[in-house]
Amino acid sequence: IYIYHIPSKRIYQLTSGYSIDTSPSFSPDGRMIVFNSDRGGSQQLYTIPVGGGTVTRISHGNGRYATPVWSPKGDKIAFTKLRSGKFSIGTMSVDGSQEHILASSFLDEAPSWAPNGRSLVFFRQQAGRGGKSGLYTVDISGFLQERRVPTPRDASDPSWSPLLP
Repeated sequence: IYIYHIPSKRIYQLTSGYSIDTSPSFSPDGRMIVFNSDRGGSQQLYTIPVGGGTVTRISHGNGRYATPVWSPKGDKIAFTKLRSGKFSIGTMSVDGSQEHILASSFLDEAPSWAPNGRSLVFFRQQAGRGGKSGLYTVDISGFLQERRVPTPRDASDPSWSPLLP
């Protein structure tokens, strides 16, 4: 993982080695990055300070973890989890504790936080060849059911825009 500093046009390398380190996401205060890596033998979530330093594994459940995204409040990380042939969307505390699975199906992936940090949007693909894909939202409290977001065609890889003035 590299950081490109636009004002100085310098590139800083944060991680190295033979592992695959992908999907970095900055903490809201800009001090930490969460990413997924196979450095421990299977795809898991790790954090590293932006200035470099110790890489810390934060996911410890059964399965593989991907697409981590730091919450706007900085207290949670959303992720995609693959376990027993199912993809799930979940959240955990930034230290990896309090893992909660919020949605699960054939293929649920790519969570993005609402600006208020209370819900996630993600995409779901139906099982089968050429299965349709669509966007869904889920409240992180777990009290509200998943809701499909109407789109004119198939949709994937959502990104929630920030609140604009």
